[in-house]
Amino acid sequence: MITEKIKFGTDGWRAIIAQDFTVYNVARVSKGLADWLLPQFKQPVVVVGHDCRFGGQLFTEITAKVLCANGVKVLLAKGFISTPMISMGVLMLKAQQGVVITASHNPPSYNGYKLKGAHGGPSSPKDIAAVEALIPEEVDMPTQSLAFWEEKGLLEYINLEDMYVNYLKEKFDFDTLSKSPFKMAYDAMYGAGQNVIRRLLPGAVLIHCDNNPGFNGQAPEPLDKNLKELAHTVATTPEIKIGLATDGDADRIGLYDGDGNFVDAHNIILLLIHYLHKYKGMNGKVVVAFSVTDRVKKLCEHYGLQIEVTAIGFKYISEIMVHDDVLVGGEESGGIAVKGHIPERDGIYDGLVLYEFMTKSGKTLKELCEEVYAIVGHFSYDRHDLTIDNDKKNAIIKKAADGGYTKFGKYGFNRTESIDGIKYHLNNGGWVMLRASGTEPLLRVYAEGNSKEETLDILEDVKKTIL
Repeated sequence: MITEKIKFGTDGWRAIIAQDFTVYNVARVSKGLADWLLPQFKQPVVVVGHDCRFGGQLFTEITAKVLCANGVKVLLAKGFISTPMISMGVLMLKAQQGVVITASHNPPSYNGYKLKGAHGGPSSPKDIAAVEALIPEEVDMPTQSLAFWEEKGLLEYINLEDMYVNYLKEKFDFDTLSKSPFKMAYDAMYGAGQNVIRRLLPGAVLIHCDNNPGFNGQAPEPLDKNLKELAHTVATTPEIKIGLATDGDADRIGLYDGDGNFVDAHNIILLLIHYLHKYKGMNGKVVVAFSVTDRVKKLCEHYGLQIEVTAIGFKYISEIMVHDDVLVGGEESGGIAVKGHIPERDGIYDGLVLYEFMTKSGKTLKELCEEVYAIVGHFSYDRHDLTIDNDKKNAIIKKAADGGYTKFGKYGFNRTESIDGIKYHLNNGGWVMLRASGTEPLLRVYAEGNSKEETLDILEDVKKTIL
């Protein structure tokens, strides 16, 4: 049998279901994980679960069976769960590892395999590389049932949703939030967060909070272009003042203000720093991925907070959060972690923090954004994902790395950075970044300008230059 080498990207291994993401390949990865755990721990325990994506239960069961057959105890989540639920479960149940069967925000044809560490966040790049190196080309497929392993004491069922909801009840005053003058609309994008808001804020307007493993044909990524129904609902319902969206596994966030305007991750990171530091008196380092706006540096300078910039991939941020005192850690893609919670992205937790900010301050999301703009200035950001074949994608990145671009249409630049991808600092105060996706035939083009119109114009000039 010829088997492909399985590679983990910035956030797990992802592949197209039935093409490369097969039961056999999931068994191979699980065997690699078992072989990594067993020499290190006498009786390793792994928390395993899946989100709402197609085939989740099947792939979760084969993961559990392979781990059990190799002597690893499995705590198996009942029903679908979010990624933050697994991370929290690993930490609270003192397990050595967590596995989530999810492709996060990827298109419906994909599924994936995420590894979570004992600290309650993404496994470190070093540990992921070690597991990857141990994935065998061939694996013996287990024949015993889950009931067999349960009887042997190597499999135990757990309710992570209850554990997570009870935890949130300790963290937030839901009596106050449920009486908030600002009504919330929540779009689960058919993802794994759908039960949580229903249970905690029964007065919220729910959108796409039913089980649809194909996500109605759309990638469950909380971007403005994918959330038109939520935007319309917020904009046309006067009492709704905040629209919250989470992605397929509920670790990423998107927001709308009361007018139905999209509030992106850059603004959310700024709002969280502003609330936690200025209003709640909390301190700590701010850690952001390379693709996050430089306005975060400006806000940190204003508040005297240290900032660190990492490569793209939340695992790099989480690794710092384990060792350092971090106030906010976040990515441009909507994955954000905050102090006082686990070192993990959590769209629902972040949304509740900002809902608390609105409720306690009595100010709308728009008014709170204006408080931040008074410090860092107004700006606009957008990202275009260009679907191009890998050869062309790689050629563009090579040309950029070799200094082959001197300007993008009318937009010149004065310096470049290359922590992860190539970032061009434009003469108008904005920036452009080119970065190849590690898991898909995509070239990501990021841009920031002083207005929405300027940002879109920058993106058009970049596309004309590179394609």
